Amino acid sequence: MTTSYDSIVIGGGHNGLVCAAYLARGGKRVLVLEAADQVGGAAVTREFAPGFRVSACAHLLHMLPQTIANDLALAKHGLEFAAQGMSTTALSQEAAHLRFSRGAVSGIDHADHAAYTSLMARLRKFAAHLRPILEMTPPRLGTSAWADQTGLLRLAWQVRSLGRADMRELLRIIGMNVYDLAEEHLTSPLLRGALAFDAVLGTNSGPRAPGTVLTLLYRMAAETAVGAAAMAQPKGGMGALSDALAAAARVAGAEIRTGARVDRILVRDDRAAGVVLADGETIEASSVISSADPRTTFLRLLGTEHLDTGFVRRIDHFRHRGLTTKLHLALSGPPSFSSVDDATLRGRILIAPSLDYIENAFNPSKYGECSEAPAIEIVVPTASDPSLAPPGQHVLSAIVQYAPYAPKLSWDKLRQPFIDCLIDTIEQYAPGLRKLIVAAELLTPADIEQQFGIAGGHWHHGELAFDQFFMVRPVPGAAQYNSPVENLFLCGAGSHPGGGVMGIAGRNAARQVLKKAA
Repeated sequence: MTTSYDSIVIGGGHNGLVCAAYLARGGKRVLVLEAADQVGGAAVTREFAPGFRVSACAHLLHMLPQTIANDLALAKHGLEFAAQGMSTTALSQEAAHLRFSRGAVSGIDHADHAAYTSLMARLRKFAAHLRPILEMTPPRLGTSAWADQTGLLRLAWQVRSLGRADMRELLRIIGMNVYDLAEEHLTSPLLRGALAFDAVLGTNSGPRAPGTVLTLLYRMAAETAVGAAAMAQPKGGMGALSDALAAAARVAGAEIRTGARVDRILVRDDRAAGVVLADGETIEASSVISSADPRTTFLRLLGTEHLDTGFVRRIDHFRHRGLTTKLHLALSGPPSFSSVDDATLRGRILIAPSLDYIENAFNPSKYGECSEAPAIEIVVPTASDPSLAPPGQHVLSAIVQYAPYAPKLSWDKLRQPFIDCLIDTIEQYAPGLRKLIVAAELLTPADIEQQFGIAGGHWHHGELAFDQFFMVRPVPGAAQYNSPVENLFLCGAGSHPGGGVMGIAGRNAARQVLKKAA
């Protein structure tokens, strides 16, 4: 059986859905193929214990630009928020917590407050100037094409327009590690730890790793495009966002099929010509756009026979193994964090009490071991959205740094001890937590790979670092959302600008496809 479309999008994750929506709005006949039974990829809401639902991977929305939300009219397609402008609380074992809300921080002395305010003002200025870079198609190096030349000029102007003093400061710090930056400006260990945590969340780096200031600015640059919705919890979990994106794509004219696993990309005359599904069905298309990670796209779906040896080697060396895990707890009642009120419980809570704490949490991963004192981001989504659990009961969702994809001991042996370690760590700040636990689920990087089809289980489809960023993301020869195979494009987090639920890669890829077809 053979059917035909203008474009096939492989994967119904948020980037794939955004790409499909923009392609359909551009007049293309689009088909989205999602292997799972529901759209969303890793941005889904699912039941992990009877009656308890949770956002499976990412649990907060803070990077989706308002321009995309407006273009696709997501509010009209059902996207509502249980909480917006959420605060962040950095926990202290002495209950001297720090609370960050709308750019201000409480709980520190006057000198540190002034230093923090000054540092963040400068970082936000840098982030605002870097944000357009996240939203542009990266120029190619070594060409005389006018589009690439003007792209490089725009890049240079974004930096130069900061002014001489700020430009020099940006160039000084952007390759630094966040440990040195925090020590240079701040004295409070808790304040330093909170700053560093945002720089390393979802990465394979500790705070001493070079380039962690880049990942901090990356996060901040993405957040500047969100506006008032920064740090928000969709009503119904992250799956509600994916459902709204799917509705927007369908209204625009895209067709979406779930339970449709792609077995391979069809190539004719050295051009992508469609896909073959696992059940043998062939679907032809003028272009194929993959939201899968680069390794899956090129080595499994396309096949090395269509690629030169050098390119295959670069993809093989692309750093794609994750160190981030996800813990879900079903609770019979609300967790009680020491000296934390209900308003704080509706926000984001960090266990990252110092720079050295995070660095020591990272160190065991170098040797294939799990952290014994992990750094953790916690949300209690039911504090703002009771629909996610039975009446009076709650869900705790935690992102954990660090645990290896392939530990020295198997996950069969490590899973329960690591769950116990995480519960013990949280219980230091929330006495009595263990007694409330009805059920627990741990998603390791290997689980994330298996459940969501992300090779290596990396949340960003590949490490965010200077050698895997912007003009060289994922690798030379596959930048600008293109690939070595004609009519095969990338639109996932493995392409620029990278991971996080932001949708920019999907939108940019759609623009490239439409531009080429024009």
